[in-house]
Amino acid sequence: MNAPFDSLVPDARLFLSELKQNNNRDWFLAHKTDYDARLKAPALALLDTLSAFLEKQTGTTPQTKLFRPNRDIRFSKDKTPYHTHLHMLWNTPPVGWFLGIAPDYVSIGAGVMGFDKGTLSNWRNAVDGPKGIEISSLLDTLSRKGARFSEPELKRVPPPFDKAHAHGDLLRHKSLTVWFDLSEADVKKGGLTQQIEAAFSEMLPLGKMLQSLL
Repeated sequence: MNAPFDSLVPDARLFLSELKQNNNRDWFLAHKTDYDARLKAPALALLDTLSAFLEKQTGTTPQTKLFRPNRDIRFSKDKTPYHTHLHMLWNTPPVGWFLGIAPDYVSIGAGVMGFDKGTLSNWRNAVDGPKGIEISSLLDTLSRKGARFSEPELKRVPPPFDKAHAHGDLLRHKSLTVWFDLSEADVKKGGLTQQIEAAFSEMLPLGKMLQSLL
């Protein structure tokens, strides 16, 4: 099950490292066949493979997305046309499940990239109530297992909540994502599908909690 994807990380890293040194349209088009065969095709297959796993675990059929290599440079000072990472998404609204591969990282994540007005209100009410303890406990458990979390977007606890609120750090969030970063030893060991499934399984209680709250 894992073997078809064991070369995806080294192949992607090699291609993306070369792209970083030659980030222009001519180079990319000259190597697009390599991109399609060694990055895009296995990434799409991986999306399909993990969809079955997530559907079984969450009861929701994920909407999948392989992010395009092209950057939106319309409002950016950086005019390099291509991303030097490969990002994938399995979406079980409102929770997303993520995989990112770059020359310097392989990260597996889950969560909500941004709370809209309704979900932000639901999040704050949950954190302010009895569920706040449960959410904090889930995050503490993940932290002990090596996970990292997105930083809170707000510098202060928003009104009308007490500045000294027990879960003030959670109230300062306008999104929440959790990430496991694969070490170089993990990458060399192979078994990418198995590693993603293991990480998703660790994050599943938080994902289900967010799904029920938001």
